[in-house]
Amino acid sequence: MPLDSKDPPVNIPGIAGNKFLNNRQTMFLGYMLCVLVDLVVLNLFVEFWDKVIIDSFLLSLLTAALLQLLLKVVLRLEHKSTAFFNARPGGFNKFMRWFAAWVLVFGSKFVMLGLVDYIFGDHVELGGIVAFYVVIFSIIIAEYVITKIYYQLADD
Repeated sequence: MPLDSKDPPVNIPGIAGNKFLNNRQTMFLGYMLCVLVDLVVLNLFVEFWDKVIIDSFLLSLLTAALLQLLLKVVLRLEHKSTAFFNARPGGFNKFMRWFAAWVLVFGSKFVMLGLVDYIFGDHVELGGIVAFYVVIFSIIIAEYVITKIYYQLADD
């Protein structure tokens, strides 16, 4: 969701008049929005699915921030591995590009679940690997929908 640092400054009307946000501010707002979307999705699962248990709102906020950080790290690694294998010709490198992406996309969830368990222990239960995949893909879909809405609201 966060905008690229190459995007132009954003005009935000406010109490003190129109202000332009710099790229760092725009990226901060994007990441903050993603964490809040993740927080809502996590708490909806806590509310309506007994496999997902988080002891407090603070822990769900910290979990959402950790998951957002880990998702961004995995996405960056996936882009780097894709660029690495795309820069090399041949069928083997094409296969490795897809294999590396698959390992990162699916294998990273085991690492993420392990980190959540290590950091939060019994206070955060994300229901095992299948439930965790459901939660993560729901977060990704929710972020995608919010991003689509955001860009649809842009003036052309």
